[in-house]
Amino acid sequence: MNIKITGTGSYIPSKIEKNEDFHNHEFLNSDGSSIKAPTEVIVKKFKAITGIAERRYAKNHLTTSDIASFAAEKAIEKANINREELDYIIVAHNYGDVRHDSSQSDTVPSIASRVKHLLQIKNPKCVGYDVLFGCPGWIEGVIQANAFIKAGIAKKCLVIGAETLSRIIDPHDRDSMIYSDGAGAVVLETTDDEGGIITHDSATFALDEAHFIYFGETNNPEIKEDRRYIKMYGRKIYEFALTNVPMAMKSCLDASGYQISDVKKILIHQANEKMDEAIVKRFYELFDQEPPEGIMPMSIGKLGNSSVATVPTLYDIILNGGMENQEINKGDIIIFASVGAGMNINAFIYKQ
Repeated sequence: MNIKITGTGSYIPSKIEKNEDFHNHEFLNSDGSSIKAPTEVIVKKFKAITGIAERRYAKNHLTTSDIASFAAEKAIEKANINREELDYIIVAHNYGDVRHDSSQSDTVPSIASRVKHLLQIKNPKCVGYDVLFGCPGWIEGVIQANAFIKAGIAKKCLVIGAETLSRIIDPHDRDSMIYSDGAGAVVLETTDDEGGIITHDSATFALDEAHFIYFGETNNPEIKEDRRYIKMYGRKIYEFALTNVPMAMKSCLDASGYQISDVKKILIHQANEKMDEAIVKRFYELFDQEPPEGIMPMSIGKLGNSSVATVPTLYDIILNGGMENQEINKGDIIIFASVGAGMNINAFIYKQ
């Protein structure tokens, strides 16, 4: 028995927010002081560091649960299964349904229950629950679904990563340009086909690192509203990820029985282009090698960082021929990896 992804789906919002659209923002330092550079220069430097030229925002009437259901519909259709046979719906997110122009996150009922409702699944034995695990949430959901199926308590699971980060960004924080919206979904089930999930690894570093990503006040001291926004210590995250993510990837690969030369693709959380490149370079250095050209597909340049959605949307895009000079073929060994709030890290080795 092998546990494989039999269907994928994604929802990429149609609303494009380009870097030039931030030229009229007043970016401030975290202490409220002015940044001594024109906004155009700040934006240009941001592009050089992150690789992001544009990002996607959900239309005003849509919420996280809406776009999660759109991706789920596609994955169910691609897997060609009866949705009533799903045993679990696992939805990874971090902020719930935040409606446009609202300051309140709504997570009751759970996003998974809302998605099940939107999918019109009647079977009460189809259990829906949410995963709050930072950006690695979707990968952790896949790991959990794999465990359920291995344990014999499930046969088919739907795992979704969805987020509308555009609703919780501080317009006075230059980091706000990183974040975007999107959703990706997969169906996992037992098959007689060769391959599937080979090994996995997860870790939570919370002694000193728990609050590297947090909810904080606006950078503008003149705004007195009681509202919180996504905030982060970028340098600390960069150093943390560069040290720990390659080790998690190596641990996974070593346990899988495959060699570094067997790896065909690394699908890593689209957090920051320079950081992701440094992580993969450090990973290959652990084997005294250089990363092969094209080993790490990137979608962040056009889609931004949609947290839990970056990895499943990237996977779906490549499988559907949506990325130039990138393809995944049957039998390929793929490393899925992520890092994010918590601070959490995870990875799994997958044979396509």
